[in-house]
Amino acid sequence: MGAVPVPAGAYWGAQTQRALQHFAIGTGLPGAMRFHPALVRAQARIKLSAARVNAGLGVLDAAFAEPIAQAAEEVIAGRWAEQFPLAIFISGSGTQFNMNVNEVLANRATELMGGQIGSRAIHPNDHVNRSQSTNDTFPTAMHLAAVEVLTGALLPAVHALHDTLAGKAAQFATVVKIGRTHLQDAVPMTLGQEIGAWAAQLRRARAGVEAALPGLRELPIGGTAVGTGLNAPPQFGARMVAALGELTGQPFREAPDRFEGLAAHEALAAASAALRTLAGALMKIANDVRWLASGPRAGLGELELPENEPGSSIMPGKVNPTQSEALTQVAVQVYGHDAAVAFAASQGNLQLNVYKPVLIHNVLAAAELLADGCRSFRVHCAEGLRPNVERLAEHVRSSLALVTALAPHIGYDKAAEIAHHAHAHGTSLREAALALGHVTAADFDRWVDPQRMALGGE
Repeated sequence: MGAVPVPAGAYWGAQTQRALQHFAIGTGLPGAMRFHPALVRAQARIKLSAARVNAGLGVLDAAFAEPIAQAAEEVIAGRWAEQFPLAIFISGSGTQFNMNVNEVLANRATELMGGQIGSRAIHPNDHVNRSQSTNDTFPTAMHLAAVEVLTGALLPAVHALHDTLAGKAAQFATVVKIGRTHLQDAVPMTLGQEIGAWAAQLRRARAGVEAALPGLRELPIGGTAVGTGLNAPPQFGARMVAALGELTGQPFREAPDRFEGLAAHEALAAASAALRTLAGALMKIANDVRWLASGPRAGLGELELPENEPGSSIMPGKVNPTQSEALTQVAVQVYGHDAAVAFAASQGNLQLNVYKPVLIHNVLAAAELLADGCRSFRVHCAEGLRPNVERLAEHVRSSLALVTALAPHIGYDKAAEIAHHAHAHGTSLREAALALGHVTAADFDRWVDPQRMALGGE
């Protein structure tokens, strides 16, 4: 294809340079959608493992394998990050990204051997990419990166937020408040029960993310171009999976069908759906917090939020539920990521899905956003939540829903009459019940006990 000038000092080569010229898509935008560092680390782990596995199988000279492995270790440790400049809108198999990694490692390994960058003493295809194809290394890297971010960033953040909410639920276990259904007064409950439900939501959503991990731990490496394993030794795939498991500490296993592992991405689609479900749980929790903290005087005002920053540029003293707003915006963005993943995962044609870069980009972006959102909400909101005990008690005292406790004793119709009478005349339920003669004062006080209604018991 002719010569192509590569900048002096670059470790990449001609294929990367051509990609920079031919796929300058979105690269001029702030926050250009470049390949995620976890994906770079994953691809480097594959190259490190492949070099040693190939050497062990006798298809790569050990004199080449160890410099390649050393160069890959440097990339895994975070060196040479600027040498991976491509944006995700490239070939749908990820070929240019794979070659970017191959070229960087080949040139760095050549340098480590005392050779000249660009001399191809270690060849990006013949040596670094030996026994591999983009078509099996890139989906393997997708799974490696997804597992790294889910287990290393997201799940710990969700766990920490869950524990904070569970602690608040225990702390406020006996604080009685009015429940609400349809945004209208309902029977009493405790603040601990309300917050405990949020913790339960997170447990369920977290379990959904964890349930996606076994599918992500299946690796199609060894399938090469279409799944047959052409140009790879028969033992290569199994040895690669074992090497990657040892390198990462993750229980990876061989994909049961490598053809499926290249052509389709249901495991990543399932993981994305679990992230969307988690986003929905966080949306509900964040919105509940801002409803309960609304006011503070003209709203519900039952929760007091940490005062992190001024809420208004014009209204002095205003404090807004900004952490809730940030978390709900994270959830909205994650829904968008999942929509992209769902469409990309549906676009496998014959032996290859060619939407891989955009698919994994959106999975990793969603997972990291959720991790950051959970951390910020926990540190700057959940840990500092406090009940407004006086407002909670006031709402309980004034609620017409307490009349529900009378229904088993005097019947639904008479209980409803008491509620309507109290509302129409602006009196308490007790005053209305006594005025209508449906109960005695002693019976009302015995039957309408908010604490017992919320917690049970006699």
